[in-house]
Amino acid sequence: MITYNDIYEAARKERYSEQLQKLPKSFVGDVADYLKEKKQVSLKEDDVFSDLILKTKKQLGNAVTLFKELMLRRRKKILTLVLIAAETGISKQDFENMLDFEKKLFEEFMKSIDISDKELSNLLSDRKKEIQKNELLLFKTDVEEFVGLEGEKMGPYEKGQIVNISNEIAKILVDDEKAELVSE
Repeated sequence: MITYNDIYEAARKERYSEQLQKLPKSFVGDVADYLKEKKQVSLKEDDVFSDLILKTKKQLGNAVTLFKELMLRRRKKILTLVLIAAETGISKQDFENMLDFEKKLFEEFMKSIDISDKELSNLLSDRKKEIQKNELLLFKTDVEEFVGLEGEKMGPYEKGQIVNISNEIAKILVDDEKAELVSE
């Protein structure tokens, strides 16, 4: 059976350590049993034990606060481990100190980061393709306003002006010797 001191010690060790601390596999269940027992005692309306009931209520409130703090600190450490694992590729640091539900949380975060990284990579490659759809041109002569391939007005352009234009129009202007490609 777990005691208030066990919860306090677990929270204290977690607070003052950089590493995720090892907890018994049954820790959360034991804490739930402890809190349930203390709650039942605190609900008694017997005047004979009023000091005991007040002490139990205070201990119950403190135990709940300590447990929430413990879980929050562990969650923060797991998030830090996820970020480290995402950057280094090493994902099993402190894994043995995680409770089963924390291991699932870690794995889900890693999956989410992988999905996010893939989306970012796709966005970057799409942007690169979009940028490659255009060419940088240096106009060799003045060119009057004209209509682009999608019906938009383009120009006028002056001799010596550098413009980023779609590949199709750039090819036409270069073939007509009105502009030349600018090498990057």
